[in-house]
Amino acid sequence: MLPPIKRVPFGHTGHLSSRVIFGAAALYSMKQDRADRLLEMLLAHGINHIDTAADYGDSELRIAPWMKSLRHEFFLATKTGDRTRAGARDSIHRSLDRMGVDRIDLIQLHNLVDPHEWEIAMGPGGALEALIEAREQKLVRHIGVTGHGYTVAARHLKSLDRFPFDSVLLPYNPTMMKLPAYEADFEKLVGVCRQRGVALQTIKSIARRRWGSGSTAPHFSWYEPLTDADAIRRGVRFALSRPGFFLNSSSDGRLLPLILEAACEPLAAPTAAEIDADIARYGMEPLFHAGVDDI
Repeated sequence: MLPPIKRVPFGHTGHLSSRVIFGAAALYSMKQDRADRLLEMLLAHGINHIDTAADYGDSELRIAPWMKSLRHEFFLATKTGDRTRAGARDSIHRSLDRMGVDRIDLIQLHNLVDPHEWEIAMGPGGALEALIEAREQKLVRHIGVTGHGYTVAARHLKSLDRFPFDSVLLPYNPTMMKLPAYEADFEKLVGVCRQRGVALQTIKSIARRRWGSGSTAPHFSWYEPLTDADAIRRGVRFALSRPGFFLNSSSDGRLLPLILEAACEPLAAPTAAEIDADIARYGMEPLFHAGVDDI
């Protein structure tokens, strides 16, 4: 039997979170009985942190039955994509109702990268004001920001200059880190997060590439993931070999067992030769390039 996945401090929040965070986008259109089978898997591996969002389909509704008896077991995070104070306030209350809880552990501004949207959300009457208000009302405990795209690390740095967020979330995988500008911004962000005690969540660790136009495979995530067990293992090791990093599991729930099993094993980083071999063997490509921030 594999040991439980290690838990480490989630930034300065005071919570010890499992280093794999359940990416509840996997519950988007899933039936409750299958979702409950995933719950059993999470509990068996010691996963105690769930990350969902207001726009992840039925995800919050699938989580609600779990919270009736297991609320104390999980650090519960969700997100709002609204950019105004009124919209974000309504979003938070809908999420509380949908999940049947009276408090969210982490509320996050969802994919806040676009400069215009950033100015709205972070400015007067913006979504950030609603998150702060919810924290003052003890409806949420902590506040974070998430994002995708080529410029996300640089944007997160601007966000941290504007407000002391408790966590950030962004892509981290070998192909993205081969882009010099992305790597430089990412590593600068890592330094700021470590200095300030900001939790750093990674996504897209097992991304292969964007779906090709002729693909007939089932699409359970917007990008094509790796499916080979050894390649997934190296993707997980790539992320979790970095001290303090968290890995959010894929929105393709079929891959959850492989991700969890990989995270229970020794987490030595894959070698440069292993990474280059995987990139060549599986045709791995960066999900984002300059000018491509569309997901």
